[in-house]
Amino acid sequence: MDLENLGYSKSLEDYRNENNLNTFEVGRIAVEHKERYVVKTASQELDAEITGNLRFSAQERADFPAVGDWVAISIFDDSLALIHHIFPRKSTLQRQAVGKFGEKQIIATNIDFAFIIQGIDQDFNINRLERYLAVCQSANVEPIILLSKIDLISTEELYEKIENIQSRHPKVTVIPISNISKIGYEKINESLQTSMTYCIIGSSGVGKSTLINNLSGIDLMKTKSLSTSTKKGRHTTSHRELFILDNGAILIDTPGMREIGITENVEETFDEITRLSKDCKFKNCTHIHEDGCAILAALENDEIDQASYENYLKMQREAQHFQTSIADKRRKDKAFGKMIKQVVKHRKKNKY
Repeated sequence: MDLENLGYSKSLEDYRNENNLNTFEVGRIAVEHKERYVVKTASQELDAEITGNLRFSAQERADFPAVGDWVAISIFDDSLALIHHIFPRKSTLQRQAVGKFGEKQIIATNIDFAFIIQGIDQDFNINRLERYLAVCQSANVEPIILLSKIDLISTEELYEKIENIQSRHPKVTVIPISNISKIGYEKINESLQTSMTYCIIGSSGVGKSTLINNLSGIDLMKTKSLSTSTKKGRHTTSHRELFILDNGAILIDTPGMREIGITENVEETFDEITRLSKDCKFKNCTHIHEDGCAILAALENDEIDQASYENYLKMQREAQHFQTSIADKRRKDKAFGKMIKQVVKHRKKNKY
């Protein structure tokens, strides 16, 4: 297997040469688990750790390797690798870190397409689907929506749900699938391209692991049914992992996510609302109560969906709050660093 089969490109090789990294081997992070990694190279898979220098220079969690990253490594005993450097990421899927103030959690990197899987049963929620779309589109990753478990509803109900999605997001591809009868698999396989990287995201229990097993033809992933008491999906994937299919497409599986905190603006996801906002009377229009607001006028004339409008406002507020949280955190870190320097300077002065 060549590195190109893993998605390696000329721009990455140019970066390697320009930054004097050609004395190192090149690999791609396939598994991340508590700062221990598995790295795929052109010829093997290696257990890996980061160097002390890389750990020391990291200022935030995003400075550590993530699944999908290209890295410069040195190999010892043909079984262990040290990660010295992370190559620039062409895309980063990320969300707000759960329970952590002003921090991001990387889902995966260097993604070309994202399969957003949502169950057509209790899991179906267009507002949550829009959160996944915002995460993808802010990272310049093309989303493809997979509606799973279509065996559980009638054809009429399925078409109604698809129409509801496409009325709000007509440009996004929607593929209904069944992991049992394999309906929709032909369209999925048609979208899979050699050396392209696809990330699979969605809640627990929607069929991500079963999809990977079916696409690969072998049992790569453990699967579990829904909890009969709560009807919520059980976690079957505890870490992120990269696989290569027989047709050369690259898949990254991720743990189920019940919370999708927004970190970036959502204009691209709500492109019709964004387009209308350019016609607002005031540049700083909040689109809530102002006279001359083009969005409110369109809402009154039923030109845009009420639920989509409300979700847009909610996600915009969330993104703005997150950016404010990051700014506050940076100010506090800067003030703390300044205080430490003053303490050290004071102690040196008193010592002498």
